[in-house]
Amino acid sequence: MSKRFSDLGINEQLQKGLADLQISVPTDIQEKTIPVVLHQKEDVVALAKTGTGKTAAFGLPLLQLIDLDNTEIQAVILAPTRELGQQIYANLVSFSAHLPSISIASVCGGIPIKPQMERLNETTHIVVATPGRLADLVKRQAVNISNISYFILDEADEMVSALKEGLDSIIKDIPKSRRTLLFTATMPGTIKQLVQNYMSKNVVHIEADMATIGHQGIDHQYVVVEPIEKLDVLLHFLNSKPGQRGIIFCKTKAAVNKLAKNLAINKFSSGAIHGSLSQGIRDRIMGQFRESHLDILVATDLAARGLDIKEIAYVVNYHLPDTYDAYVHRSGRTARAGAKGLALTILQQEEVVDIADFEDELGIVFNEFKKADTQSIEDNKTLLWAKKIFKAKPNRDVSEDLKAEIKTIFHHLTKEELVDKLLANYLAQTSTSTSKADKSKTTKKN
Repeated sequence: MSKRFSDLGINEQLQKGLADLQISVPTDIQEKTIPVVLHQKEDVVALAKTGTGKTAAFGLPLLQLIDLDNTEIQAVILAPTRELGQQIYANLVSFSAHLPSISIASVCGGIPIKPQMERLNETTHIVVATPGRLADLVKRQAVNISNISYFILDEADEMVSALKEGLDSIIKDIPKSRRTLLFTATMPGTIKQLVQNYMSKNVVHIEADMATIGHQGIDHQYVVVEPIEKLDVLLHFLNSKPGQRGIIFCKTKAAVNKLAKNLAINKFSSGAIHGSLSQGIRDRIMGQFRESHLDILVATDLAARGLDIKEIAYVVNYHLPDTYDAYVHRSGRTARAGAKGLALTILQQEEVVDIADFEDELGIVFNEFKKADTQSIEDNKTLLWAKKIFKAKPNRDVSEDLKAEIKTIFHHLTKEELVDKLLANYLAQTSTSTSKADKSKTTKKN
């Protein structure tokens, strides 16, 4: 029989908050971690894949351990990205809905620092932060973390690489007597070094949900394409998923921008996020995606870290990730909370040899996705052309006289006849364009 949160020692107020969120049964990582954090004193290293409920695993016992009579900052939670930090903050606020006395602050980078400094003048029990912003606030003496009791690192494997300078600076300012809880989806050498350098010798190691890379429900597939057909194959795939939501990952900001522009041209409901966008724009795009106003999110790996968005049907790796860890975090955006999902990787022929390495390292199996044939690709282009016409906004600058003359030309055509003629015209144009392109290639070769 499954345990309940009450069996793990979670108090009544927090149980009410969970009930409001319709959360009743703990996940594996929560079941293993919560009693250790609540009832033991040792540092904790928890290894669990994305989408397994790590925030509640440390957040619930932490909220319960806070001394509400103590007005000092008692806990610092570090996250590698603004999006994850804001998500952790929102989750803690939701969990503690029936604990009105507890005070939580979010101080992530990318937004003005002055309001955060003003917020920290008020009583604050828990600070959720990105390393760079917290280090800046400490330097400005706007926050005092010298007496904290709990130090939590979420998605720690990301912080010990890209954000190590800020992390080292913060660790120097917190007391050695604090309790450290480290959560990670992978265990590279840098994490092992961090554990050795900054955590106590008596560390409790917890491992959960490691049978697969996050979920039994992910179907890992790959498709091999020529560079020239890559976009067309993707558009065919996306057009076969009407009404479903997904995330497409690219290696670079420039690639994100270029792909997002192509999706917009082809009238897909999509948005894009990467690190160079302002926090306001990123928040707006993420809000639209969370609320299902957008079907597709194009992103750099920034979006792979800890984002918990329900009903993501598929993830597409438009570029093969550089590391196994990145693949874990990307694919972990789908098949969350017991659902099924597809992780499709688009490869060029020379990259196919890498698939075996990903399979061996991650303990997963990739199946080959059947690429659409040439005729299906051409048919899909025609469908996208029709969709563009359907979604085109009327041009109000066209004179009424001209419109009247055009209507007269089409007046005797039925709807079916008009569609036939429009289609014939489009196919004739595309045929001419293809012939010219072929001739141009032949000329260049000669």
